[in-house]
Amino acid sequence: MTTATVGEEEYLQILFWLQEAGLPMTGANVARAMQLSPPTVHEMIGRLERDRYITRGADRAIAFTPSGAEHAEHIVRRHRLIERFLTDVLGVPWDEVHEEAERLEHAMSPVLEERMLAAIGDAKTCPHGHPIVAGARLAGVPLADVELGASVRILRFENEAEDLLHYLKAAGVEPGLDGVLAERDSEHVAVRAADGTLLTLTPSVAETVSVIADPSPPERTALPEQLVLGQRYGR
Repeated sequence: MTTATVGEEEYLQILFWLQEAGLPMTGANVARAMQLSPPTVHEMIGRLERDRYITRGADRAIAFTPSGAEHAEHIVRRHRLIERFLTDVLGVPWDEVHEEAERLEHAMSPVLEERMLAAIGDAKTCPHGHPIVAGARLAGVPLADVELGASVRILRFENEAEDLLHYLKAAGVEPGLDGVLAERDSEHVAVRAADGTLLTLTPSVAETVSVIADPSPPERTALPEQLVLGQRYGR
Protein backbone atom coordinates (compact mmCIF):
# COMPACT_ATOMS: atom_id res chain seq x y z
CA MET A 1 0.00 0.00 0.00
CA THR A 2 1.08 3.57 -0.61
CA THR A 3 1.31 5.74 2.48
CA ALA A 4 -1.68 7.84 3.50
CA THR A 5 -1.19 10.83 5.78
CA VAL A 6 -2.50 10.72 9.34
CA GLY A 7 -5.27 13.11 8.35
CA GLU A 8 -6.26 10.95 5.39
CA GLU A 9 -6.28 7.85 7.58
CA GLU A 10 -8.65 9.54 10.03
CA TYR A 11 -11.09 10.41 7.27
CA LEU A 12 -10.84 6.96 5.70
CA GLN A 13 -11.60 5.49 9.11
CA ILE A 14 -14.72 7.64 9.46
CA LEU A 15 -15.90 6.80 5.93
CA PHE A 16 -15.46 3.10 6.66
CA TRP A 17 -17.41 3.50 9.88
CA LEU A 18 -20.27 5.24 8.05
CA GLN A 19 -20.36 2.48 5.45
CA GLU A 20 -20.26 -0.24 8.11
CA ALA A 21 -23.08 1.42 10.08
CA GLY A 22 -25.27 1.62 6.97
CA LEU A 23 -25.14 5.40 6.77
CA PRO A 24 -24.59 7.32 3.51
CA MET A 25 -20.95 8.15 2.80
CA THR A 26 -21.41 11.88 2.33
CA GLY A 27 -19.44 14.96 3.30
CA ALA A 28 -22.33 16.07 5.51
CA ASN A 29 -22.26 12.85 7.52
CA VAL A 30 -18.47 13.01 7.80
CA ALA A 31 -18.72 16.58 9.13
CA ARG A 32 -21.42 15.53 11.61
CA ALA A 33 -19.48 12.52 12.86
CA MET A 34 -16.20 14.39 13.20
CA GLN A 35 -17.75 17.63 14.49
CA LEU A 36 -15.92 19.67 11.89
CA SER A 37 -17.09 22.44 9.60
CA PRO A 38 -18.25 21.49 6.07
CA PRO A 39 -15.46 23.54 4.40
CA THR A 40 -12.79 21.70 6.41
CA VAL A 41 -14.28 18.34 5.47
CA HIS A 42 -14.71 19.38 1.82
CA GLU A 43 -11.00 20.18 1.58
CA MET A 44 -9.92 16.77 2.90
CA ILE A 45 -12.48 14.90 0.81
CA GLY A 46 -10.98 16.62 -2.22
CA ARG A 47 -7.52 15.48 -1.18
CA LEU A 48 -8.71 11.89 -0.77
CA GLU A 49 -10.17 12.04 -4.25
CA ARG A 50 -6.98 13.47 -5.73
CA ASP A 51 -4.95 10.72 -4.03
CA ARG A 52 -7.35 8.14 -5.48
CA TYR A 53 -8.66 6.76 -2.21
CA ILE A 54 -12.26 7.69 -3.04
CA THR A 55 -14.48 8.65 -5.95
CA ARG A 56 -17.44 11.01 -5.92
CA GLY A 57 -20.51 10.60 -8.08
CA ALA A 58 -22.60 13.31 -9.70
CA ASP A 59 -24.74 13.35 -6.55
CA ARG A 60 -21.53 13.84 -4.46
CA ALA A 61 -21.94 10.41 -2.86
CA ILE A 62 -18.56 8.99 -1.86
CA ALA A 63 -17.27 5.51 -2.70
CA PHE A 64 -13.97 3.84 -1.91
CA THR A 65 -11.52 2.95 -4.66
CA PRO A 66 -9.86 -0.47 -4.18
CA SER A 67 -6.85 1.32 -2.65
CA GLY A 68 -9.07 3.40 -0.38
CA ALA A 69 -11.01 0.36 0.81
CA GLU A 70 -7.77 -1.46 1.59
CA HIS A 71 -6.38 1.49 3.55
CA ALA A 72 -9.65 2.03 5.44
CA GLU A 73 -10.02 -1.62 6.41
CA HIS A 74 -6.43 -1.75 7.61
CA ILE A 75 -6.60 1.34 9.81
CA VAL A 76 -9.91 0.25 11.34
CA ARG A 77 -8.59 -3.27 11.98
CA ARG A 78 -5.47 -1.84 13.60
CA HIS A 79 -7.49 0.53 15.80
CA ARG A 80 -9.75 -2.24 17.09
CA LEU A 81 -6.83 -4.60 17.58
CA ILE A 82 -5.05 -2.01 19.74
CA GLU A 83 -8.21 -1.48 21.80
CA ARG A 84 -8.53 -5.21 22.45
CA PHE A 85 -4.84 -5.51 23.32
CA LEU A 86 -4.97 -2.59 25.74
CA THR A 87 -8.03 -4.04 27.47
CA ASP A 88 -7.21 -7.76 27.56
CA VAL A 89 -3.43 -7.73 27.90
CA LEU A 90 -2.62 -4.45 29.63
CA GLY A 91 -5.80 -4.17 31.70
CA VAL A 92 -6.79 -0.68 30.57
CA PRO A 93 -10.54 -0.13 31.25
CA TRP A 94 -12.57 -0.46 28.04
CA ASP A 95 -14.02 3.03 28.36
CA GLU A 96 -10.50 4.50 28.16
CA VAL A 97 -8.95 2.61 25.24
CA HIS A 98 -10.61 4.35 22.28
CA GLU A 99 -8.66 7.59 22.65
CA GLU A 100 -5.44 5.68 23.39
CA ALA A 101 -5.89 3.65 20.21
CA GLU A 102 -6.36 6.88 18.26
CA ARG A 103 -2.95 8.02 19.41
CA LEU A 104 -1.21 4.70 18.69
CA GLU A 105 -2.78 3.44 15.47
CA HIS A 106 -0.87 5.64 13.03
CA ALA A 107 2.61 4.69 14.23
CA MET A 108 2.37 0.94 14.82
CA SER A 109 4.73 -1.29 12.83
CA PRO A 110 3.55 -4.48 11.09
CA VAL A 111 5.73 -6.53 13.43
CA LEU A 112 4.05 -5.07 16.53
CA GLU A 113 0.65 -5.55 14.90
CA GLU A 114 1.33 -9.27 14.42
CA ARG A 115 2.50 -9.63 18.01
CA MET A 116 -0.63 -7.90 19.27
CA LEU A 117 -2.74 -10.28 17.20
CA ALA A 118 -0.99 -13.24 18.77
CA ALA A 119 -1.47 -11.77 22.24
CA ILE A 120 -5.26 -11.31 21.98
CA GLY A 121 -5.84 -14.95 21.03
CA ASP A 122 -9.19 -15.67 19.40
CA ALA A 123 -10.86 -12.33 20.19
CA LYS A 124 -13.07 -11.31 17.27
CA THR A 125 -14.19 -7.82 18.30
CA CYS A 126 -12.89 -4.68 19.95
CA PRO A 127 -14.03 -4.15 23.57
CA HIS A 128 -16.97 -2.09 22.28
CA GLY A 129 -18.28 -4.94 20.12
CA HIS A 130 -17.06 -3.98 16.65
CA PRO A 131 -15.49 -6.72 14.49
CA ILE A 132 -11.72 -6.60 14.12
CA VAL A 133 -11.95 -8.19 10.66
CA ALA A 134 -13.94 -6.21 8.09
CA GLY A 135 -17.15 -7.85 6.95
CA ALA A 136 -17.75 -9.78 10.17
CA ARG A 137 -20.27 -7.32 11.64
CA LEU A 138 -23.41 -8.93 13.06
CA ALA A 139 -26.78 -7.31 12.43
CA GLY A 140 -28.35 -5.63 15.42
CA VAL A 141 -31.16 -3.26 16.34
CA PRO A 142 -31.13 -0.15 18.56
CA LEU A 143 -31.90 -0.94 22.19
CA ALA A 144 -34.33 1.98 22.10
CA ASP A 145 -36.61 0.01 19.74
CA VAL A 146 -36.90 -3.17 21.82
CA GLU A 147 -40.29 -3.97 23.35
CA LEU A 148 -40.88 -4.59 27.04
CA GLY A 149 -40.18 -8.15 28.13
CA ALA A 150 -37.89 -8.97 25.21
CA SER A 151 -34.64 -10.80 25.86
CA VAL A 152 -31.58 -8.81 24.76
CA ARG A 153 -27.87 -9.32 24.36
CA ILE A 154 -25.74 -6.18 24.09
CA LEU A 155 -23.91 -6.40 20.77
CA ARG A 156 -21.89 -3.17 20.42
CA PHE A 157 -21.74 0.56 21.03
CA GLU A 158 -22.19 2.48 17.78
CA ASN A 159 -20.92 5.74 19.27
CA GLU A 160 -17.44 5.49 20.79
CA ALA A 161 -17.06 9.06 22.03
CA GLU A 162 -15.10 8.88 25.28
CA ASP A 163 -17.68 10.63 27.46
CA LEU A 164 -20.39 8.27 26.24
CA LEU A 165 -18.23 5.21 26.91
CA HIS A 166 -17.69 6.48 30.47
CA TYR A 167 -21.48 6.84 30.85
CA LEU A 168 -22.14 3.33 29.56
CA LYS A 169 -19.50 1.77 31.81
CA ALA A 170 -20.86 3.60 34.85
CA ALA A 171 -24.34 2.33 33.97
CA GLY A 172 -23.03 -1.26 33.96
CA VAL A 173 -23.75 -1.86 30.27
CA GLU A 174 -21.18 -3.70 28.17
CA PRO A 175 -21.05 -5.90 25.05
CA GLY A 176 -22.03 -9.52 25.72
CA LEU A 177 -24.35 -8.68 28.60
CA ASP A 178 -27.67 -10.58 28.61
CA GLY A 179 -30.88 -9.28 30.10
CA VAL A 180 -34.54 -8.42 29.64
CA LEU A 181 -35.99 -5.06 28.60
CA ALA A 182 -37.67 -4.14 31.89
CA GLU A 183 -38.67 -0.50 31.47
CA ARG A 184 -39.07 1.95 28.62
CA ASP A 185 -40.62 5.40 28.53
CA SER A 186 -39.81 8.89 27.26
CA GLU A 187 -37.07 9.40 29.84
CA HIS A 188 -35.30 6.07 30.27
CA VAL A 189 -34.72 2.56 28.93
CA ALA A 190 -33.79 -0.11 31.46
CA VAL A 191 -32.44 -3.64 31.10
CA ARG A 192 -32.73 -6.18 33.92
CA ALA A 193 -29.46 -8.13 33.92
CA ALA A 194 -29.30 -11.83 34.73
CA ASP A 195 -28.18 -11.06 38.30
CA GLY A 196 -31.23 -8.85 38.86
CA THR A 197 -29.43 -5.51 38.49
CA LEU A 198 -31.45 -2.81 36.71
CA LEU A 199 -29.28 -0.97 34.15
CA THR A 200 -30.79 2.34 33.10
CA LEU A 201 -29.95 4.53 30.09
CA THR A 202 -31.49 7.60 28.52
CA PRO A 203 -33.41 6.95 25.27
CA SER A 204 -30.83 8.89 23.24
CA VAL A 205 -28.03 6.68 24.56
CA ALA A 206 -30.16 3.56 24.00
CA GLU A 207 -30.31 4.62 20.33
CA THR A 208 -26.54 4.08 20.11
CA VAL A 209 -26.51 0.62 21.72
CA SER A 210 -27.02 -2.22 19.22
CA VAL A 211 -28.51 -5.44 20.56
CA ILE A 212 -29.79 -8.82 19.47
CA ALA A 213 -33.38 -9.08 20.74
CA ASP A 214 -36.05 -11.78 20.97
CA PRO A 215 -38.61 -10.85 19.87
CA SER A 216 -36.77 -8.41 17.64
CA PRO A 217 -38.07 -5.12 16.28
CA PRO A 218 -37.48 -4.41 12.57
CA GLU A 219 -33.87 -3.64 11.71
CA ARG A 220 -33.17 0.08 11.53
CA THR A 221 -30.03 2.13 11.08
CA ALA A 222 -29.38 4.36 14.06
CA LEU A 223 -29.86 8.06 13.42
CA PRO A 224 -26.73 9.87 12.15
CA GLU A 225 -27.03 12.74 14.63
CA GLN A 226 -26.76 10.25 17.48
CA LEU A 227 -23.59 8.69 16.12
CA VAL A 228 -21.23 11.63 16.65
CA LEU A 229 -17.78 10.26 17.35
CA GLY A 230 -16.50 13.04 19.57
CA GLN A 231 -14.05 15.91 19.15
CA ARG A 232 -10.78 14.04 18.81
CA TYR A 233 -10.43 15.01 15.14
CA GLY A 234 -10.61 18.76 15.67
CA ARG A 235 -7.06 19.46 14.54
